[in-house]
Amino acid sequence: MRRLIWLSGVSCLLAVMLLFGETGKGTPKSVTGWVLDSACAFTKDLKKPISSECAIACAKKGSPLVILEDDGVIYWPISESMPAVGQNERLLPFAGKRVTVSGKLFVRGGSRAIAIEKIDELPVGK
Repeated sequence: MRRLIWLSGVSCLLAVMLLFGETGKGTPKSVTGWVLDSACAFTKDLKKPISSECAIACAKKGSPLVILEDDGVIYWPISESMPAVGQNERLLPFAGKRVTVSGKLFVRGGSRAIAIEKIDELPVGK
């Protein structure tokens, strides 16, 4: 009986290690949404940017740009390089626009971040 309990415990421990051991590698993901500054996404509860100019102005003042999906989920763009590099410069040409980004998804404590590998601007009206 002790052996059965011990084997069950070891099996559970291995399952937890496998489940949580992969979190640092990221999961391939594509995300479609609006590029806007994080302050407006949270404080103004916007569904999309007011304008490209507004998003650019906020980003140039230091507000991090994020990707906001239609369902309200916010993705923080991150860098996988160390030391990490801010992603505003890379996203600035797309500020206020709708994009599809592809990269690696990381989830931690309810937050979602994406290490962007590719950015595609969507045509107006999509």
